[in-house]
Amino acid sequence: MVVVGLVLAFLVGVPAGAAPAPAASDKGPVGWDTYRSIDGLARMRPGEQVKQFSSFDRTGHNDDGFAGTYSCLREEPNGDCLLADARGAGEISSIWFTYESTTVAAIGRITIELDGRVVLQAPLQDVVNGSRGAPFVWPLVGNSADTMGGAVIKVPMPYTRSMRITTENNPHFYHVTYRQFADANGVRTFNPNDRATDVVQRLRGFGVNDPKPAAPGARAQVAPVDVPAGSAVSVPLPGGARRITQLSLRLPQVIAAPGLSDDGRAYGPGGSAFTATVAPDNDGVRITRRIDAGIGEQRADLLVGGQPAGQFTSGPARAGGGWVDQTIEVPAALTRNRSQLQVATRFVSSSEDVNEFRYEVHSKVGGQWVRTDVLDVGHNHANEEAVHGYTVDGERWSGLRHFRYAADPGQAAASEAVLEGLRLRLTFDGQTTVDAPVGEFFGSGLGKYASRTLLHSIDTTDNGAYTTWWPMPYGRSAVAELVNTSGVPVAGGSLEVTSAPDSAVASGLADGSLGYFHATQHRGGTVSGQDWNFLTAQGRGVFYGVTTSMRGGIPPGQNQLNYLEGDERMYPDGSASPAMHGTGSEDFYESGWYFQDGRDGGVEGVPYGMPQAGLVSREDGTDGCRYVCLNAYRLMIGDGVPFGNGIEFDIEHGDRSSMPADYSSTAYWYGQGAPSLSQSDVVEVGDDASRSQHGYSAPGDTRESLTSTFEGKGDTTPVTGTTTSTTQPVTFTARVDQANGGLRLHRVSDQAQAFQHARVFVNDRLVGEWYQPLGNTHSRWLEDSFDIPASATAGQTSVQVRLEPVAGAPAWSAARYTVFSQATPPPAQD
Repeated sequence: MVVVGLVLAFLVGVPAGAAPAPAASDKGPVGWDTYRSIDGLARMRPGEQVKQFSSFDRTGHNDDGFAGTYSCLREEPNGDCLLADARGAGEISSIWFTYESTTVAAIGRITIELDGRVVLQAPLQDVVNGSRGAPFVWPLVGNSADTMGGAVIKVPMPYTRSMRITTENNPHFYHVTYRQFADANGVRTFNPNDRATDVVQRLRGFGVNDPKPAAPGARAQVAPVDVPAGSAVSVPLPGGARRITQLSLRLPQVIAAPGLSDDGRAYGPGGSAFTATVAPDNDGVRITRRIDAGIGEQRADLLVGGQPAGQFTSGPARAGGGWVDQTIEVPAALTRNRSQLQVATRFVSSSEDVNEFRYEVHSKVGGQWVRTDVLDVGHNHANEEAVHGYTVDGERWSGLRHFRYAADPGQAAASEAVLEGLRLRLTFDGQTTVDAPVGEFFGSGLGKYASRTLLHSIDTTDNGAYTTWWPMPYGRSAVAELVNTSGVPVAGGSLEVTSAPDSAVASGLADGSLGYFHATQHRGGTVSGQDWNFLTAQGRGVFYGVTTSMRGGIPPGQNQLNYLEGDERMYPDGSASPAMHGTGSEDFYESGWYFQDGRDGGVEGVPYGMPQAGLVSREDGTDGCRYVCLNAYRLMIGDGVPFGNGIEFDIEHGDRSSMPADYSSTAYWYGQGAPSLSQSDVVEVGDDASRSQHGYSAPGDTRESLTSTFEGKGDTTPVTGTTTSTTQPVTFTARVDQANGGLRLHRVSDQAQAFQHARVFVNDRLVGEWYQPLGNTHSRWLEDSFDIPASATAGQTSVQVRLEPVAGAPAWSAARYTVFSQATPPPAQD
C-alpha cells in the first residue's frame, strides 16, 4: 500500500451556516426542514417509523394494480378511492402513481386531508404537471415526462392527528410512503400556502450544487491518484471531530460510455436561448453541448450576454448519426463577477437544421473546471427547460434518439473495468463502513454515464468529476482509500476531500444519537425464489437509498426486462411483515412501464433523472451487456427508513424472484452496531400462563387457531398460532427498562378484518390511537407496531397498557405483544 503525499487547500469565502435543529431528539427533521437539514442525515430517529400504503397484490403474485383489485383500502360514500389513512402524528413523505405511460389523468381528482382539513384537492394530472404552483412544482412533483412513465409528489406534509388521501377514481398502481411519530412534539401541520422557495431552488440544483448549508471552517484536501493494478492508495484525513462535506474524484483516463439515449430539439433559421448559472469568481466559462452529428455542416453562433463568444461547427455528416460534444471556452471578460449568464445560439447554416440535446456549463475556479449548471434539452425535459428560461425559435424537430459516441472499444472496456474494479473505502474511527466500486458509489455501475442526484453525480465531460455530498461525521480519525482490483493501472487522477470541524459529532457518535455513514455493496447472480438483498444490518440506523446495476439474464425471444416484475419489501426491527411493500422494480425507482417514453413510440429503458430517483443507463449487446442491463437509483431523503434493532431491505427479481440476472447494489445508510431497541417483555395472548403472568384481561374475547402466512418473503410459509379477538378493552402489565426513552409495542395479529382501531392508554393516560386500515384474507398474519412516547414511560420498570377498541370498528385481534424499550435519547439540541 502506498501512502500518497497530501496537498492542503483551504477554502475561502465559505459563509457560516447551520442546519435547523431537529424537531425533537427522537425524530428526524420534520416538514421543510427535511430538505433544509440534509447535513443532519446522520442523526438517528428512534421515535419514528416509516410505513407504506400501496396497491401490491395481497396474494403475493403480480397483480399489483393491473386490475386495481387491491388499490383501494375501501370505497368512500362519495365513490372516491381511499388510498391512505393514518391516525396520530406523522408526515406524508412520498407519493407515486402510474396509470398510462403518458398520463394519470384518468385517476381524476386527488384529495389530501390533514388534521381534518383539506390541504390539496385538484386533478392529479394538474398537480404532477406543476400547474397548481409552489410548493407543488418541479422537482417536488414530476409527471410522466420527468420520470419516464410515473408521477410523483415529494412535498413533505406533516400532520399532528390524522391524514387521509383519496382519488376520484381507482388509481391502479400507487405508493404512499409516510412517517409515523410517537408524539406531535415539534410537528406543525403542513401549510399549503408556504411556497418553500428556498427548498425548491435547492432541489433544482441537484447533481450540481451541494444541497447542504455551507460548513464553517471547511477545507479541501487534494491528493494525486496513481494506483497500479493490484495496489491501493491511502489518504489520511485531518484528525479530530469533523465531518466530510464533499468528496470529489477525477479519473481522466476513464472515457464516457459511448451509447446513450437522449431527447432534443432542432431549429432552422432562428436559434435558442437560456440562462446558465456560473461561479461569480470564475476565470472563464466552458460551455459544452451534445449534438447529433448525423446532420452535416451545422454552424451556430454562440452569444453570451449578447456578445459573440464563438461558433459551434459540426463538419461533415456522420453516416447513421452519432453523438458529438462541442465545447467553447468563453473568456473571463464576458463572465467574471456574474452569477448568471444569458446564453444564446443563432443559426448560421446547415445541410438540414441545427440540433441540440444537452448543455453542460463549467466555471474555471482556482485553475479547475467546476460544473455549475446542466440543461437537458428536449420535450421530456420541459420543466428543466422552463426553470432555465429556455426558448427556441424556428423549431423543426423534437424527439428521442439513441446514438453512440465515436470511441475506441479497448479504451471503453478499460474504462468500464476501472469503474467496476477501483473501490472506494472509507474508514471512520477505525471502522471501515464504505467499500464500493467508484462507478456504482457515485451512481453509475455500468460505465461512465451521467448520473445526477441530490447527493452524488458524475460529470461525463472531459475529466469531469465524480462527486458526492453525503455528510460523513467522525470523532477522531478518517482514512480514504482507493483499492485497484480492476487489472488496469490508474494514473493521473486526483481525490479531493472537503471536511469541516464539528465539535458536536464526537459526543453524538459516542452516545449513539449520530450514526456513521455506510455504503454497503455486493454483487452476485440472483437465486430463484430468493429476493435480492439491498441491505441486512444490525443495530440502529437510517436507510437512505440505493444504486442498483441490473444485468438481465433473459435471452431474446422473451420479455428481456421481466426481472423488473419484482417488488421491494422492507422489514424493520426483525418484523415478519414488510413495512414497505412495493409494486414493481421500476415503480420503486419512481418510473413506470419499464421506464417507458410513451411519447416516442413506447421505447423502454429510457434514462431520466430526478433528485431522488432515476434511470442512469440502459445497455444491450452493443455496449458489452449480454442481454439487457439497467442502472437505476433511488434516494429516500424524505422517506428515509429508521430502524432500532436491525433492518432487511430486499427486492424481487421478477414475479416471486423467478428471473435470472446478475445484480449489484450499493446501499447508502447511517448506523451504529448497538441497537436502540431492546426487548423488555412478551405477552403470548393465546397462552394462559403468559396471560396470568401479565395480568391480561380481555372480557369476552374469543380464541381461534389460525394457519396462514405473513406477507412478503414469508407468504408461502404457513404459520400456525392462536389468535384472539374482542370488542372490549384489553389490559396487561409489561416489564420495561427503567432507563427507557419510550416504548414500541409490536403486535402479531389476524388482519382478515381491515380497519382495526383501538385507543391506547398507558397507566390510564391516553397516548394515541392504534389504527390499522390494512387487511388481507390471503396472508392473514400481520405484525405491526405502535410507539409510546417517553413522557408516558420514563423512569418506570413496568407499565399497564389498556387498548380500548373503538365502537364500530372490527374486533381487535392479537396473538402476541412484544414490548421494546427505546434507549434514552440525548437532550434535543438548540
